[in-house]
Amino acid sequence: LQGVRLSCLIPTSIVTVTLASPWVYFLATFLWSGVFGGLAILMELSMETAEGLVLVLLAALGPMVTGIAFTYLTRDREGRRDYWRRVISFNRIPIRWYLVILLFVPILNGLAVLLDMLIGGKGGTWGESPLNFLTSPASIIPSILFATLFPFIEELGWRGYVLDRLQEKHNALISSLILGIVWSLWHLPMFFIRDSYQASLGIGTPAFWLFFAGIIPLTFIFTWIYNNTNRSTLAVILFHAMVNFTGELFTLSERADNLSILLWFVAGVILVIVWSTKTFTHRKEAYS
Repeated sequence: LQGVRLSCLIPTSIVTVTLASPWVYFLATFLWSGVFGGLAILMELSMETAEGLVLVLLAALGPMVTGIAFTYLTRDREGRRDYWRRVISFNRIPIRWYLVILLFVPILNGLAVLLDMLIGGKGGTWGESPLNFLTSPASIIPSILFATLFPFIEELGWRGYVLDRLQEKHNALISSLILGIVWSLWHLPMFFIRDSYQASLGIGTPAFWLFFAGIIPLTFIFTWIYNNTNRSTLAVILFHAMVNFTGELFTLSERADNLSILLWFVAGVILVIVWSTKTFTHRKEAYS
């Protein structure tokens, strides 16, 4: 009987270890999102149609659906509880980090605007959302959904689940680089869906490449916030929301937008120099 039990346990253990690999999570996420995004592309749907919007939303659910699924497949009961506590607990986030979460992006974009104006540019203007709100208050609803819903469904996977798996094997620097590349590539189908923001940038244009490049330093800042807020998924959801909200509130000039991406890289470099590359914190102990 003991031999039979042992033979039953070995395959289960192997399956669990395999599922715990971040690369299996990435594959599952890309498959989920690729199916629905691919349907929208093949059907040549626009983001402005109901069918197109539904398929894009279903595709966007990929990180969240797989993040929750893999948490329940690979974590024990306490690990599952920890997953949800990190989503809802405001107390995990030190007060000073709320200032970072709320002010980092507006200050960075403000610097980009200032630099652009100093060299003769316009800097930026109010975004379409606040301007449209003056004539049609209901038009703000899609902007609010974009600023809140997408950060929530993405971060339940990217930081809520897989970042921990990456940091179990790599330091914060390598983990952020891997996740940044994967996260940027995950957006690729959106460039082929009509009337999406990404499609408006064009394929192979400078804006196309800057979009992908800009996500890499952004990911470093996300990891920095996550690791310094007791692995708070809520913290990165709020920060992600601020990134989106600031983008909805203000429209940067082309040069100011490029400068903002440059400033993201500068911020990432400063982070790597000043903070521990092992954990992106000032703590010397290993990440746990």
